[in-house]
Amino acid sequence: MSRVPTPPPNGEMASGPVAESWCYTQVKVVKFSYMWTINNFSFCREEMGEVLKSSTFSSGPNDKMKWCLRVNPKGLDDESKDYLSLYLLLVSCPKSEVRAKFKFSLLNAKREETKAMESQRAYRFVQGKDWGFKKFIRRDFLLDEANGLLPDDKLTLFCEVSVVQDSVNISGQSNMNMLKVPECQLSDDLGSLWEQSRFTDCSLWVRGQEFKAHRAILAARSPVFKAMFEHEMKDTKKFFQNRVDIADIEPDVFKEMMRFVYTGRAPNLEKMADNLLAAADKYALKRLKVMCEEALCNSLSVENVADTLILADLHSAEQLKAQAIDFINRRVSKRREKKTPVQCPETAGL
Repeated sequence: MSRVPTPPPNGEMASGPVAESWCYTQVKVVKFSYMWTINNFSFCREEMGEVLKSSTFSSGPNDKMKWCLRVNPKGLDDESKDYLSLYLLLVSCPKSEVRAKFKFSLLNAKREETKAMESQRAYRFVQGKDWGFKKFIRRDFLLDEANGLLPDDKLTLFCEVSVVQDSVNISGQSNMNMLKVPECQLSDDLGSLWEQSRFTDCSLWVRGQEFKAHRAILAARSPVFKAMFEHEMKDTKKFFQNRVDIADIEPDVFKEMMRFVYTGRAPNLEKMADNLLAAADKYALKRLKVMCEEALCNSLSVENVADTLILADLHSAEQLKAQAIDFINRRVSKRREKKTPVQCPETAGL
C-alpha cells in the first residue's frame, strides 16, 4: 500500500502565497501485479467465445478483494475472431464497487514487456464484472515464431492493477522554521576530487599513462591497495616516491575502475564488463565484480557463452559461472526436445 507523504513546508515552494494552515488530501492507490503463463498455447482448442481463466490473485494475503485474468484465445465474437481477447475480472469484493486502472502486456523471450495496452482511466468494477480489450493482439502475429512472443510455446501475460482506495486528509499548521536538508553529494564530491586531481598523494602508472590518486581513499576501498600501501610504509624511500606501477590492465579499464572506487558508479561498465571483472577481482572490489557479473549475464549468447564461462572460472565469479552453465544446459535441452516427435493431443493414448 502506498505511503501517505507529509506535505512539504511552504519554504520549499518556489513561489506563491504562504498559509498559516494547510490540508493535504491523498487518494490512496494500491498497486500490484500478476504474471500468468499458459504452456503449450498453440494447442489451445478453445473455439471463438470460449475462455481460459487464471487462478485468483490479490494485492496481498489479507486482501479480500480477489481478481483473475480471462483470455479468449480465439476472440470473443466474429469481430474479434482473429484476435486474442484479454480481460481483468473482479471475482469477489467486500465492497459494492471499486475503481481500478489496469495495464496488460506480453513478456517476450527476453522477459521484456511488449505489446502493452492500458486503460486510460479508472473503471468501475462490481463483483463479476470485467474490463479489458476485445482485440488485444492479432493471433497470426502472436503465433509467428519470428516475433518471439511464444518462447517454448509459452504465452506469458503480465498485468498491473491500480485499485483506488479511500482518500485521507492530513492537516496542520505551517512551520516557517523548517529547513530543507540538501541531498548527500559525497560520491559526486569524491569523484570531483579525483577528476580534478586535487590534493593527491600518489601516482599510479598504467602503460605509460599517469593517474593521480589518494592513498587513504584507495586503501579504504580496496584491501589490495591497503596491503600495498602498508607494505610501502615499511620502506621509507619507496613510500615517498609516491609512484605505483600497475600491470596487466588497460588505461581505459583502470580509469573506469578508479571512477567506481571514488563514486561507486561505473557508467561505461556495459562496454568493458569482461576486462573490468578481471580488474575488480584483482583489486578485491566485490561490488564492482558482481555488477560486472550481472552485465555479462544479461548479455549471454550462443556466441559468447563459452568465453564467458572461461572468464567466470578464471576469476571465481560463481554467480556468472552458474548462469553460463544454466544457459548452455537450456540450449542443449532445447535441441534434444526438437529431435523428439510431439504427439498430437487428439491421438494421445491411442
